[in-house]
Amino acid sequence: MGQNRTKTDNTTGTPEKTRLILNQAVVDWLDKNMSNSGFPVNVTFHFWQGQKISYMGARDKSCSNLKIKINHPGVIGEIIKSNNLLVTVDLLTSKHLDFTGDMEDLIGLFCHLYGKPLQPDENLLEWCKNLPPLDQPADASVKWQDMDVNSPQRDKAVVQYHYDVSNDFYKLWLDPMMLYSCAHFENEQMSLADAQKSKLDIICRKLRLAEGQDFLDIGCGWGALLKWAVTNYGVRGHGITLSQEQLEFNRQWIAELGLQDRVTVELKDYRDLPTEATYDKISSVGMIEHVGVANYTKYFKNALACLKPGGLFLNHGIALNQIWQPEVAFILKYIFPDAQCPPITTYLQFAKDNGFEIIDVDAWRPHYARTLRCWAANLDQHIDQATAIVGDRIKMWQLYLRFCAQGFENGSSGVYQTLLRRSSDPDWNLPLTRNNWLC
Repeated sequence: MGQNRTKTDNTTGTPEKTRLILNQAVVDWLDKNMSNSGFPVNVTFHFWQGQKISYMGARDKSCSNLKIKINHPGVIGEIIKSNNLLVTVDLLTSKHLDFTGDMEDLIGLFCHLYGKPLQPDENLLEWCKNLPPLDQPADASVKWQDMDVNSPQRDKAVVQYHYDVSNDFYKLWLDPMMLYSCAHFENEQMSLADAQKSKLDIICRKLRLAEGQDFLDIGCGWGALLKWAVTNYGVRGHGITLSQEQLEFNRQWIAELGLQDRVTVELKDYRDLPTEATYDKISSVGMIEHVGVANYTKYFKNALACLKPGGLFLNHGIALNQIWQPEVAFILKYIFPDAQCPPITTYLQFAKDNGFEIIDVDAWRPHYARTLRCWAANLDQHIDQATAIVGDRIKMWQLYLRFCAQGFENGSSGVYQTLLRRSSDPDWNLPLTRNNWLC
C-alpha cells in the first residue's frame, strides 16, 4: 500500500523551516505504517501548509475517501513520539487534528495504525523534539484521580460522569424505554425497541418472576426492567443506582403511573444492600462492569446475603475474550473510567466461590453488536441535538459506540447472562429442562 501513494505540494511561499517538518524521514515512517497491512480505506492526509499525501488502501476505487487534516506542525511530533491511540484522540478533541468522511473509515484507520504499530527510529524521535509544542487537553479523569480506585466515593463519581450527562442526551439514541444494555434480536428485521422488550421478558422468565415476589434490580438505570417486571409480572420492585439523573427520572415515572406502593428506587451502593434475606429474585444488568475485580467477593456475597432461600440471581455483563489495548484504553479514559471486564470464567469462579451455583450461561455477543450499531445510527440521526448537549465530546461517543460494536463483531468482546441460585438451597426448584424455565 505504501507504493500506492500520491503526493502534492502546494507550499509555495511557505517558509523553509515549516516545510522541513515534512522531511523524507516522516514520509518514510508514514509509508511504512500505512503499508504494515492492508485495509479497505482510501486516505488523504492534508497538512497545515497545503501539502497532501494520499494512500489508496482499497481495491474498490469507488470506496469512500477519508480525509485527515493536520492543523498544527506539533501534531506530527505528538503522533510519532507517542504511537498511542489516546494521544491521537486527544488531538482530535482539541481540534489540532480533524477529519471528513465516514466515522467507520476513521476507526478502520485507527485500528490499522495502532493495532500493530511500527516504532520510529531514534533519529526521527530526536528530530521530533524540535517541533512546536501543543497545548494538551485536560485529563478526563481529573475529578476522581485522587480517590481510591473502586471506592464508594470514586465509583459514584465515575458513574455520574458517564450517566449524568443528561437524560435528554440518552433519549436521543436509546430506545423509548431508555435501556442502556444489550437487546435481544429474535430476527434480523426486529427493531431495537422490540428487541429491548424481548430482553426484558427473557430476564423476567429466567428469574421466574411471579406475583407478590420482591424483586431487586442492582444498577437499575432508568427503570425499564423494574417497570416491565411490576406491570407484567406483578412483583414489588426495588431499584438502586448511583446516578442522580436516573434517580429523578425513575421517581417521575413511578409517580406518573401511581406505582409508589409497588416500586421504589434509591441512590444506593451495592455495598449497602440489606444483610438479611429480603428479595425473592435479583437482577444486575450491565452493572458488574463498574464493580472491579477486587470487589467481586463483596458484590456476590452481598447479593447472596439479601437473596431469600430458593431465590435466583441473574447477572448480565460484558466479558473481554481478548484484550486489544488501544480499544480498551480509549473506553477507560473517555467513557467508562475504572471499568473492568475480565473473561467470563472470572465472573463464574467468583460467583461459585461466594455461595452461588451456576445454572445457566447465555452468550449474547451478536446481539450486542447489533444493539450498538442501532445506537450509533440513532446518534448520527440526532447529531446536532446531541452536540448541543455534550459539545465536542460527541466525537468520543461516536467513536465509542463503533469501537464497541467492532469488538463484539470480531469476538474480542462478549456479553453473558448468567443465572445463579444459592448453592446452600437443598432442593432443585427449577424445571428439569432449560426450555421449561424459559417459557
